[in-house]
Amino acid sequence: MIPKRTIKKFKTKFGEIPLPVFFPDATRAVIRTLDSSDIEGTKTPGILVNTYHLYKDLGKKVLEEHDGIRQFMSWNGAVISDSGGFQVMSLAKKGGNKGKINDEGVTFRPQGEKKITLTPEKSIQFQMLLKTDMVVVLDDFTEPGCTYEKAKETVERSILWAKKSKEEFLKICEEKKIKEEDRPYLLGVVQGGEYLDLREYCTKELVKIGFDGLGYGGWPIKENGEFNFDVPKVIAENSPKEYFLYGLGVGKPDEIVKCFDFGFYIFDCVLPTRDARHGRLYVYNANTINDINIRDDNFYSFFDPCKQKYYYDKEPVSKACDCLLCQKYSRSYLHHLFKNDEATAYRLATIHNLRFYSLLMEKLGSELD
Repeated sequence: MIPKRTIKKFKTKFGEIPLPVFFPDATRAVIRTLDSSDIEGTKTPGILVNTYHLYKDLGKKVLEEHDGIRQFMSWNGAVISDSGGFQVMSLAKKGGNKGKINDEGVTFRPQGEKKITLTPEKSIQFQMLLKTDMVVVLDDFTEPGCTYEKAKETVERSILWAKKSKEEFLKICEEKKIKEEDRPYLLGVVQGGEYLDLREYCTKELVKIGFDGLGYGGWPIKENGEFNFDVPKVIAENSPKEYFLYGLGVGKPDEIVKCFDFGFYIFDCVLPTRDARHGRLYVYNANTINDINIRDDNFYSFFDPCKQKYYYDKEPVSKACDCLLCQKYSRSYLHHLFKNDEATAYRLATIHNLRFYSLLMEKLGSELD
């Protein structure tokens, strides 16, 4: 049986924000084509930054000079820092210059650059310099399609790294005299691939270590292309009711709704911003914001501004949206911008997609009231 979540707010350095939340990926402390004011204008309450890329490209000194990532990018909202765990799979395991992974950590070999070693302790140390609102432990991403034995190895290593991460987190909090109420949330990550017994085992072991929440780690898509909803169910069934549940990388609107029903209230993904730059805009199948019904099977669809039929269309992209694009510009103008490869096209489309997602969170949040 899935325990009903008791947590309804996400604590930030600027106060609490209501759940659920969707944080777009600002991997290198930027969402392409937008500045921080643009993000704020979409009513997006927070962003996700990436530990590996900022560790590699930015370094510690800049963060120390700016007292964290927020001041550096002039962002006054919430921030979650991912641990670099996804890069363990995408760069160290799958990249052209494969790295080395053992119980101590992972060594990356970026092409044309010096090798980088990231340990659970280093990941936490760097995230604490970022001064984010939620810190994620380093995990060993279970590769899609791997054997049971290999999956179990990644689970055991993820548990080991989680223990090391928490020890380092507590050590830093003690050294810096960070009061418990001022500490960022600490998130464990559940691995195990499609093996549900490993997912259950990993969840229970992480709960023993003790975290503020757990993330659905690894690849959520089955070999047949369907989203694996069995995994969030197992995680939810074996997590304390006061834990945050976080759909790491979960981004399709219908998948978010279904994971929300399991008690997952935090999400991040690159989809809305990347799709926007490729001319794929999300629109609600409704005439007004009040008419949006996220419980309809087909509550949204996609708008392609590059289609010739929109060349003379004076209508907004969506009548069920109050973003900058939909309030000020026509489909015809957006078509013109994309046709001429104008940067403004990507900015307006990204603003629109982020507002679509913040509206989705508002609609889901109304169900928690």
